[in-house]
Amino acid sequence: MNNTQSATNSHPNWRFLVPLACQALLILAIPARAVYTSVTGETVVLQTVPVDPYDFLRGYYQTLRYDISRQENLDKLPGWDELPIQRNGDYTYLEEGTRFYVIMEAPENSTATVNQPPPWKPVAVSLNHPDNLPENQIALEGEYRYGWIDYGLERYYMPEDRREEINADIRQVNLKPGEQRAFVVEVKVDRFGDSVPVSLWVESRNYRF
Repeated sequence: MNNTQSATNSHPNWRFLVPLACQALLILAIPARAVYTSVTGETVVLQTVPVDPYDFLRGYYQTLRYDISRQENLDKLPGWDELPIQRNGDYTYLEEGTRFYVIMEAPENSTATVNQPPPWKPVAVSLNHPDNLPENQIALEGEYRYGWIDYGLERYYMPEDRREEINADIRQVNLKPGEQRAFVVEVKVDRFGDSVPVSLWVESRNYRF
């Protein structure tokens, strides 16, 4: 009798623990995926759009956009016509939430310049993950959202003391003659198209995330 009662009383614990364990696994899967991408991924350099130092580092997070965040920089590439497109008069745009892959190609001369490493260039897009790419190419997954193409590489966190240091560097660079300058970001991209940020280059200075 006591054994039966003990077994019966244990069931509520299992009903509570199993969902809790599933939630814990889901939470752990996110950083585990990032670790996998960091360890196995290939280093890719992305060109940012010009940075406004007064907007870049506000609050605890900073936001960056890339050349490949803009539809107009991709819509002439091979494969674009295969993506789901909506039309509004003369204007065409991707359907909201469309996920696709941008094929990035390494520069012919990948040696870092005096200031910073050269960025990779987009050469094609694909609705499905492409197989058998050349060694100098890799597929980066993006999603069209609210007029931009997001790659999960747009928001970064740095301690306050680092934000102030980077802001000072960006302001110093923008004081030089010429237009507002863009910077490059190093990311890791794995074989599935997932990516994680690694570092930001401000001219010759490199800041790791």
